[in-house]
Amino acid sequence: MRLDLFLKMSRLIKRRSIAKIACDGKKVSVNGKIEKPSYEVKVGDIIKIEISNPPVEVRVVDSTKKIGKQAAKEMFERI
Repeated sequence: MRLDLFLKMSRLIKRRSIAKIACDGKKVSVNGKIEKPSYEVKVGDIIKIEISNPPVEVRVVDSTKKIGKQAAKEMFERI
């Protein structure tokens, strides 16, 4: 799953367009490296989002494309 889509589906960022802007603005890193919105997210990746204060850091647990609103929080675990 693409990074911008994962951020939207997991509800870490409200809209995919905002997730894309955050990635392009170098506010999102995966495993310590700034990545493009098209980066393919894998289970075990550590994503750091530096939009809010303090930054949000999560580990990817599930990258299923179709997921309900209730199960969105099960896609990641906070670090």
